This record gives sequence, C-alpha cells and structure tokens, in this order.
Amino acid sequence: MAFTQREKIIIAATIAVLCLLVLDLYVLTPVLDEREAVGARKQRLLGRFAEATSLLERRRLLGRKWDQMLADGMKQDPVEAESQLLRSLRNWSDDAGVSLSSLRPERSGEKTELPEITVHAAATGSMWSVTRLLHRIETARIPVQVKMLQLGSRKDGADDLSLHLRVSTLYAPDRSNTAESPPKRPRLRGGRP
Repeated sequence: MAFTQREKIIIAATIAVLCLLVLDLYVLTPVLDEREAVGARKQRLLGRFAEATSLLERRRLLGRKWDQMLADGMKQDPVEAESQLLRSLRNWSDDAGVSLSSLRPERSGEKTELPEITVHAAATGSMWSVTRLLHRIETARIPVQVKMLQLGSRKDGADDLSLHLRVSTLYAPDRSNTAESPPKRPRLRGGRP
C-alpha cells in the first residue's frame, strides 16, 4: 500500500505530536515539577538558614550582654543582690528627687536557675522626678525589672504624685558550692575501708 504525499505528511505530523505528548508526559512535566519542588525547597532552606544565622547572631549579642551583666552587677549571693537593689533604688530616687517612704524586700521561695528578689517601694514626687526615676531603673546596668507600677495623684491639680513600685532583680547562685559530694564510705576498724 502506497501512501500519497499528503498522507505521509499527516502520518509524520501525527507521530510527531504523539512523540511530543509522550515526551511532555514522561520528561518535560516531571522535570518542571521537580524544578519547582527544588525551588520551593531552596526557599525553605534559605529561610531556615536565615533564621539560624539570626539566632546565632542573637546568641552572640545576648551572650555579650549576659557576660556584661554578670561583670557589672549580677550577684551570686541573695543577700548581696538584695543589698545592691536596695542601695541602687535609694541612689536613683535621691538623684531623681523622689522621696522614698518605704522599701520592703521579699525573696521568692522558688528553686529556679535564676532566683528573683522583689522589692516593694512607695515614694512621692513630681512627674518629672518620677519619670527620671523610671528612666534610671530601665537603663540600669544591674539586672532589674519593673514588675508593677501604680501612679496616683496625692492632691488634685498639683504636680504631687504617689508612686508604688514592685521591682525585681535576679541573682545567679553558685552551683559549684551546692553540688553534692560523693557519699563517704564508713571506715571500718583498723583504718581500712
């Protein structure tokens, strides 16, 4: 059976189209899908890399800040930490022009890595002096945090405020002294264990 020139062209075109469909189905589409998946995976990995880099940078910066905090003022003894906070509050209030009426420390009974000491303070002063006191607390070089702040007017229409604060500090107990020593074996008579 002999095909005409026109039939030969139609058969060749049909075979070419079928080859293209098979090529698209088994080669081109899987390659494009894999390329898209690789691109998405690359973006996820780049995002995770950026997070990890940011975390390492943050750790480096906070590590410096922690070392500075330990060098500047974080105490290991709770009595020293409490004394440091009380002394600092008195100095800051004197510098700011705030009149302290009471300071009442209280220690947390929780056993944590960084125990906390809280001081309740009552004071009076002008808006400017209270603002200055709060600024001194927030920019302190010792570890101190304002936990509660209550501000009220003592006299209506006057710049005379009453301030109730609860501030806390942390201390890092020395864990090497609290480590348990190995139990001692009882000595038998004759000096031999």
